[in-house]
Parts: sequence; structure tokens; C-alpha cells
Amino acid sequence: MRRSLPPVACRVADTLIARGHHGVIVTQPAPTPTAADAARALGVDVGAITKSLVFLLDDDPVLLLVSGAHQVDLGRTGERLEGKLTRAPAAMVQEVTGQPIGGIAPVGHPTNLPTWVDNVLSTHREVWAAGGHPNTVFRTSFRELVRITAGLPIDVD
Repeated sequence: MRRSLPPVACRVADTLIARGHHGVIVTQPAPTPTAADAARALGVDVGAITKSLVFLLDDDPVLLLVSGAHQVDLGRTGERLEGKLTRAPAAMVQEVTGQPIGGIAPVGHPTNLPTWVDNVLSTHREVWAAGGHPNTVFRTSFRELVRITAGLPIDVD
């Protein structure tokens, strides 16, 4: 029931619906702040979990949606993006997403972040992403994730 969602997850659901997604956000009984936690709770492969990670491309925040089975290679991914890629400080991550770390959704942020989506997510029929709060998730597909985020596919390893 929507009333039981945290307000930040309601904003994510509203954004999903506005972008043509069904907007269903699932609440887990306990927080699932890591990809491994979410995969266990959902009974899916960790590679089907989408991590929403904020980086700085040169000095500008960007969002990378990365398979739970991957770590971002900062050097190679930065080269592909034609800049220097570094991790954003936690305070900046919360400021630009408006969501707590461990629950950052691919959408529903106060600002539009340039977004890239890990190509490996395309190998899964469905993928799961955080719903804006550490114990919320939603189901989607790689193709829909690219569409709803206006993201661009990229290799991150």
C-alpha cells in the first residue's frame, strides 16, 4: 500500500509513473543496503541488482547504474566518458539525489543527473533497483531502465 512507503519512495514511485513505468515499489521487511543483501532478499542473481552510484566526472556529478556483480573501473570508464571519474563525497551524493545512501534509486532526484547504464544489466530479463529508501526496490528491465533515466549504455569494467 502506497501510504506505507517512506515519502522519498513515494517521490520515486511518482517519477516512475510519470515516465511510463508501473511505479510499483516493493518494501522489504529489513533494509537491503547492498547489492548482495538485495539479491538474497529477492532470490535473484546479484548481477540483476542495479547499484545507483554517484561519481564526479571532472567536477560534475553523474549517475552510473551498475550491475551488482561489477565494480566500476574508474580509469577506463572515465576514458569512455572523456574525463576523470572519481567517487563523489557522501554529503554530495545525498544532496544531488535527495535519497539515503544504500537506497538510492535511479530516478526521483531533485536534479537531473547525466546517467549511464552498465551494459551487463542487459543480460538479465529483469533487474531490480532501489526505490529511494534502503528497504525499497522496484523491478524493471535494462531497456526500460535506459528509457526512464534517459541513460546511455556503457561498459564500466
